[in-house]
Amino acid sequence: MTAPVSSSGYATNSGVTTAASTNAGDNTGLSSQAFLQLLVAQLQYQDPSQPVDTSSFMQETATLTQVQTMESNSTATTGLLQAQQAQSAAALVGKSVSYLDANGNAQTGTVASATISATPPTLQIGSADIELSQIQKVLSS
Repeated sequence: MTAPVSSSGYATNSGVTTAASTNAGDNTGLSSQAFLQLLVAQLQYQDPSQPVDTSSFMQETATLTQVQTMESNSTATTGLLQAQQAQSAAALVGKSVSYLDANGNAQTGTVASATISATPPTLQIGSADIELSQIQKVLSS
């Protein structure tokens, strides 16, 4: 059984359901695994009388490499952000800060400790655990 093929030689309906087909409007969800599945489906259902030319195949392989590189960069950037947040939280221990409490009221207190294993890091100010993002101001000691 072969899938219908467009005039460009690409399969138009491979019967493969992937993240790319379910998130047609959102290309950010296309992982390298989904891209590879699409590439394999394209090769599997191509028209033997009009095979995909090698330049198109090489371009798609290069695109796969770019997707994998972007995923790797995203993972590295996320790790760097977490490390920077942990460092910022640790640097605030012993400092007086101004923050918004759960009710949205401005409060002031001294940071007793930082929990950096949580994402995002939290600061212990009095009896409250405050997320790093809630800190409004660092006051002079």
